[in-house]
Amino acid sequence: MTYIISSMRYPAEHKEETRERIIHAASRRFRRAGAGVGIGQLMKTLKMTHGGFYRHFKSKDDLFEAALTESFEEMRARMTAAIAEAPAGHELEAIIETYLSDAHCADAAGGCPVAALASEVARQPRAVRAAFDRAIQQATSRMATFMTGATEEERRRKAGVLFSGMSGTLAVARAVSDEDLRKRILAAARKIYVEAFAR
Repeated sequence: MTYIISSMRYPAEHKEETRERIIHAASRRFRRAGAGVGIGQLMKTLKMTHGGFYRHFKSKDDLFEAALTESFEEMRARMTAAIAEAPAGHELEAIIETYLSDAHCADAAGGCPVAALASEVARQPRAVRAAFDRAIQQATSRMATFMTGATEEERRRKAGVLFSGMSGTLAVARAVSDEDLRKRILAAARKIYVEAFAR
């Protein structure tokens, strides 16, 4: 007796969709819980097997890099929406107000990966850190277009200082346990950064 065993083959689109599902879930999980999240735990949440992970990624570092890229894309979309709604000439103020808002502070899983993961990225392999470098440069370059300054280099430097300051402020605000203190930190930073950079 001959048994015919058929293996189900999924179309390329299905594989890509599955990969994107994993990246999206990892992007949110890493930002909320840190880079120490295990692959087994992540795949179980997605109702997928641990072994299935390796059909889509070479390693956890490979996934972390892809998740980091998606995180920056989400942040860029958030800032783009804020810019689009701002009156002409107030784009930088809108970026500051949105980034340092109570809502962004409360949304670690969907928020800025710099505030959530910068200290952990410093311990990642070079390829991950290079992806982080590129994303930071793109973010500050976009912000620099709304900065004052005699040269592009000056505007980029100021944008780098502002972005670093805001991400640090957000990280501290998320770390404190007192809600009133958190709100005061964010409000004070918004006021100082708007006065220093946007006016």
